[in-house]
This record gives sequence, structure tokens and C-alpha cells, in this order.
Amino acid sequence: MPFKSLFLAAALAFVASLSFGDGIPPREGWVVLETSKPYETLIDDVKSAVKANGMGVVTQAGPTGAAANRGITIPGNRVIGVFNNKFAVDILKISTAAMIEAPIRMYITENTDGTATLSYKTPSLVFAPYMAEGGDTLAGLASELDRRFAAIAEAASK
Repeated sequence: MPFKSLFLAAALAFVASLSFGDGIPPREGWVVLETSKPYETLIDDVKSAVKANGMGVVTQAGPTGAAANRGITIPGNRVIGVFNNKFAVDILKISTAAMIEAPIRMYITENTDGTATLSYKTPSLVFAPYMAEGGDTLAGLASELDRRFAAIAEAASK
């Protein structure tokens, strides 16, 4: 009987490990950076890079801790909302609707090999639905945000 229980536990663990995807495939308008960093290190490095690039961490969320509290182990998964009040005020001047997209999210996922991936939608993609309303001014702000997010990602992923 103990052998059957051990076999069943191993089989369930294997099936559970297959139920979580590994990695984020390339997508149009996304930046996906595989790193050699551990999950927690990448989270800390993203937060530091956000601050160093004149932005702020506005929100953080992820299911990993809540799942652990329920006795479920899942790979690390954190969404960090990043923005800056100057951009918020400038965008509100041209499109109230566009502000629903703030903060823009950076996504840190833990890979099965212990490394982590940093992904985000480019601000230009995020704000694209509002370009008819916001015109060149919104396009310029989105472009500046693209540069800042790229700088954050580069610094965090090194």
C-alpha cells in the first residue's frame, strides 16, 4: 500500500508540474526578456531600476503567495504596476479614457530552471487605442514611456 501511495503522489506531482506553462512566447507589442536571474532577484532589480529611471512602483500583485497559503505550489508570478504622476497628469490633459491603462505592468515569471523572465507590453501598444483622441501629444508621451520602460528592463535584466 505505501508504494501505491508514493506512486500516486509522484504521478500527481508530475501532472501538476505540467499544468503551468513555462515561458512567454513572443507577442506583437511585447518585450520578453529571458534572464539568468532568480525570480526574487529580478523582482528586486526591477523595483530598483524603476526608481532609478524616474518612475514609481504603483501596484504589485501575484497569485504565488496566496496559492502557497492554500497549500498549492506554483511558479513565482508577479505583476508590478509602474507609472509616474507627471505622465498621469499629462495624459489626463489629452485623454481621460487613456488613464485606465495606468499603471503599465511589468510581469516577472519564474521558469522551471530557476531563472526568471521579465515581460511587458510596450506603452505604445497599451496607449494605441487612444491615439485618435490623443494625437501626436499622446504618441510622444507613449514614445517617452517606451524609452523609460526599455531602460528599466535593460537595467533590471543585466
